[in-house]
Amino acid sequence: MNSSRSTTVSYKAEYIWIDGTSPTAKLRSKTKILADGAEPPVWGFDGSSTNQAEGHASDRVLKPVASYPDPIRGGNDILVLCEVFNTDDTPHESNTRALLRPVAEQYAAQEPIFGIEQEYTFFEGSRPLGFPENGFPAPQGGYYCGVGVDEIHGRDIVEAHLEHCLKAGLGISGINAEVMPGQWEFQVGPLSPLEVADQLWVARWLLYRTAEDFGVAATLDPKPVKGDWNGAGAHTNFSTKAMREGYDAIITACESLGKDGKPLEHVKNYGVGVEDRLTGAHETAPWDQYSYGVSDRGASVRIPWQVERDKKGYIEDRRPNANVDPYVVTRLITDTCGAALAEAGQV
Repeated sequence: MNSSRSTTVSYKAEYIWIDGTSPTAKLRSKTKILADGAEPPVWGFDGSSTNQAEGHASDRVLKPVASYPDPIRGGNDILVLCEVFNTDDTPHESNTRALLRPVAEQYAAQEPIFGIEQEYTFFEGSRPLGFPENGFPAPQGGYYCGVGVDEIHGRDIVEAHLEHCLKAGLGISGINAEVMPGQWEFQVGPLSPLEVADQLWVARWLLYRTAEDFGVAATLDPKPVKGDWNGAGAHTNFSTKAMREGYDAIITACESLGKDGKPLEHVKNYGVGVEDRLTGAHETAPWDQYSYGVSDRGASVRIPWQVERDKKGYIEDRRPNANVDPYVVTRLITDTCGAALAEAGQV
């Protein structure tokens, strides 16, 4: 039987964007069906439902900036990361990627690269995954990089998320269990400022989406359990070409992060609730003090031991929260360190 209608092959594009929720933005996404071979176009959404507009003028614009294979739907389907614009073609005030773009371009010749360690915690209802219904589990210690059902909770979700990230072509460089039951980490990078931030946001979306299938929630809360438990951070590793070639540039970068009001400028943009996590305990430096040191996880910025030995490499800013906006943290570090390195002629 012949059909009078021609068959059109189509694919699904999942448009992903960062909303305007304050104080911590959320991820949003929706699906567009496109004809085979068609590029994802500019699209729109109701900004009044995402804290990005008021009802009387609610249209906002999604501009695709990066796409990745969709590892969940498979086939030719894709994930499309977008920037949010106003209808007059100006970046929306919630669009922190637009602020990173010129800074990344300004210091591109220094070849800045980042690796971000994203910690997170699984919750089942109101409890972290692995916590008993009443009381608390054994104190932290054995859970970090542990093995065995008595210490590890959620590995099946973590492995599924890792596989999804790899199939999406993201620059995931590792995973590990963290110090509290139900707490894990994945690492993205080393990549350029825009690439690492883009891919971290997509990896976060895949984390939430993967956890959905297991009936579990994932949270980036920097202090998910009060008391004698480590918080959740996003330790940010950074280097430039000069830092990868010499130790003087390492020291210049560390010093620059502690000068002229920079510590407070950075910390106040490193994620809401940073003062609850950066207490001076649980492998943190106090939020209102700046320090750096070799192999010191109690410092604001750590110089890894092999960097001191090799006299070249990278530094780790240990202050960013798990809920930090990666567009913000990469912009601040690139700008602060890039300017100091340029002034010192270490480029």
